Amino acid sequence: MAGSKARLPPRWFVVSAWHVHRWMFRVTGGRKGLWPPRPGKWGALRLTTTGRRSAEPRSVILGYYEDGPNLISMAMNGWGSAEPSWWLNLQAHPQAVVELAGGIRRDVLGRAAAAMSAVTPTMASMSIAP
Repeated sequence: MAGSKARLPPRWFVVSAWHVHRWMFRVTGGRKGLWPPRPGKWGALRLTTTGRRSAEPRSVILGYYEDGPNLISMAMNGWGSAEPSWWLNLQAHPQAVVELAGGIRRDVLGRAAAAMSAVTPTMASMSIAP
């Protein structure tokens, strides 16, 4: 399959999956919807940023990896072309709160990790604040 374009789900499917995931998180009071990363697999966290224009709290559920004390996530908008709002909010206001599985909450500072190349999506690194 070298040289062929990867098959992506339709945009409506991606957006519907986001809505169902957030609904499941809300209905279960946060008991379902977040999980820690396992060896070779990603986890899910809830990131709450400050809106860059509204200054209101904005929450989103993201996939992530752990790299020592850092939480690493891809700043991608469900394979869409625009940068995700959470990433733009994090650039404007790096202080954020992360909720991990088991109700663990951490204050973090968001920053861009070094990009591997111009072709790859931006990597967002959320460092744990002291």
